[in-house]
Amino acid sequence: MPETTERGPLTPYKLLFSTVLKRMDPEQAHHLAFAVIRALPALGGIVHRFCRPHASLRVKALGLEFPSPFGLAAGFDKNAAGIAGLGELGYGHVEVGTVTRHAQDGNPKPRMFRLVEDRGLINRMGFNNGGSAAAVPRIERARLRRNRPIIGANIGKSRITEVEDATADYVWSAERLAPISDYLAVNVSSPNTPGLRGLQELELLEPLLASVKAAAGETPLLVKIAPDMGDEQIDGIVALAVRLGLDGIIATNTTISREGLSTPADRVSDMGAGGLSGAPLKARSLEVLRRIRATAPAEFCVISVGGVTTAGDVLERLEAGATLVQGFTAFIYEGPLWARQINRGLRKAGWRQAA
Repeated sequence: MPETTERGPLTPYKLLFSTVLKRMDPEQAHHLAFAVIRALPALGGIVHRFCRPHASLRVKALGLEFPSPFGLAAGFDKNAAGIAGLGELGYGHVEVGTVTRHAQDGNPKPRMFRLVEDRGLINRMGFNNGGSAAAVPRIERARLRRNRPIIGANIGKSRITEVEDATADYVWSAERLAPISDYLAVNVSSPNTPGLRGLQELELLEPLLASVKAAAGETPLLVKIAPDMGDEQIDGIVALAVRLGLDGIIATNTTISREGLSTPADRVSDMGAGGLSGAPLKARSLEVLRRIRATAPAEFCVISVGGVTTAGDVLERLEAGATLVQGFTAFIYEGPLWARQINRGLRKAGWRQAA
């Protein structure tokens, strides 16, 4: 039998992480892993045949058919450069970005920190990306590939754009990305761009979403919200999204909270500002999902993200009313076969989308 740890079997990847990758700068390790992922399509589909989701896991949502309810959240493939490789690994959808109208370097490094004891991550990347226009040809190429995942494009405000000019900034990106993306997500909830979360206030959010919806045309449109809002504000955003005819909500982004962590407080403080993701977000993300589903129409798409690690976690979100589920941080701790593990676990549990 394979050696085990308190978090399951000690796989070759977990051994590599504990001996090598954990000692690397997190952003540098990400770039190394991403280079490997980008090379996977060159293997002629071998990886996809090993990792592809079973046909029983297909999900109909947003007028589309997803190969699996489990997808990769925005933040991993910021420039739409690894869509095909991530599809090879078994993700039912890949949400690229966040991309902005203007190319930008993001915040100064270091800006990503692991909380290994908590299976978490703190980042203050600041929407580092090459810009919306640069993502267009990459998405177009990815769309031509067989067995590709559903492609979502997550758009945000450029750092140099003033908050009062944010709507035009989002619309510019939407006009270019909506025609070639399967769905569009409006990010107003990252804590790492000054003034961005203020756009969640209803008086600012309504004209922004209405304008982006007009620019998106027939492309499904969702809004991504923060976990740090009160119930009243969440209810208000759900009501607004439904009234404007949006197709769904993505809940949730990273949190600014640092409560309940096992990592020593002084070490967390040394990491500085940024959004916390991963296992510490699990309970709150599930709470927000249940809050949204309690008031949103049955046909309204709710994508749950935050603290998902196992097939059991994904199943819990689906049973709580999520239409789709996303993950990101656990990729760091589980490795490249993570989506395969999730999909196999869902199939073993006998999960199927309700008719």
